Amino acid sequence: MAYTATDVKNLRERTGAGMMDCKKALDETGGDMEAAVDALRAKGLAAVAKKSSRTAAEGLVGVAVTGTKGVAVEVNSETDFVAKNEQFQDFVRKTTAVALGAASDDVEALKAAAYPGGGTVADTLTSNVATIGENQQVRRMKTVAVSGGLVVPYMHNAAAPNLGKIGVLVALESEAGADVLEPLGKQIAMHIAAAFPLALTADDLDADLIARERKIAAEKAAESGKPAEVQAKMVDGAVAKYAKENALLSQVFVMDNKTPVAQVVEAAGKAAGTKIVLKDYVRFQLGEGIEKAETDFAAEVAAAAGLN
Repeated sequence: MAYTATDVKNLRERTGAGMMDCKKALDETGGDMEAAVDALRAKGLAAVAKKSSRTAAEGLVGVAVTGTKGVAVEVNSETDFVAKNEQFQDFVRKTTAVALGAASDDVEALKAAAYPGGGTVADTLTSNVATIGENQQVRRMKTVAVSGGLVVPYMHNAAAPNLGKIGVLVALESEAGADVLEPLGKQIAMHIAAAFPLALTADDLDADLIARERKIAAEKAAESGKPAEVQAKMVDGAVAKYAKENALLSQVFVMDNKTPVAQVVEAAGKAAGTKIVLKDYVRFQLGEGIEKAETDFAAEVAAAAGLN
């Protein structure tokens, strides 16, 4: 068997499919989790793969803004306990401020940059690892900017000002004032935090993701037994629906559950008497994309005590 009971459990959590269906899918795919998800979806036994709600790594996301420019930075730690440490929070806050002045989103360049008080960001990180006693890492950063307008920050469930587990930046280009752009940007940022868009527009979606959805849709259509031309339309429709639901501008605004985000922005511009363009956004969720091995604490204690 190329998979474990934990794999079956994780597949059930991600897809909502039954245990036996999950086991069969893992059998058929040799334990490949992503292939098993696709197999279940192709058979209509699973919903669209859900993002895991479990945080895969600890630490903090920091955001910083100065008018028309903003940056988000993720710094990881081994435990949530460290994320509550004032020394660690101060490091994330100051590193994010340093990143705001960076010329690019190069993490290595950020680590080599001067840190407030002396040394570099990397030097301070090394010192913190030694004093806090836990591994830490500056993982990623992303900058957004507009030529005119405002970048609006939002931190979902903030652990401290501009620090938390889900950080969002919304870049609005416009001649409208902050009194218009700030509340609009905050509402869109809250939508982004909740709706998890994968790109700004459908054209910006990753080509591999679209190819994967097309393959799944083709397998579903083939099982329908309908004529080839009907199957082709079914596939195109499924892919279009996926793109619409995962591109920010075409997503339905969570605040009213009926208006596409693009229309919300357009209406705000008309009300303000000047055009508003949603230029870019950032959504950093702590630990996104990092797999953290699950451990059995009781077994670890037993092993340490020589009981196994």
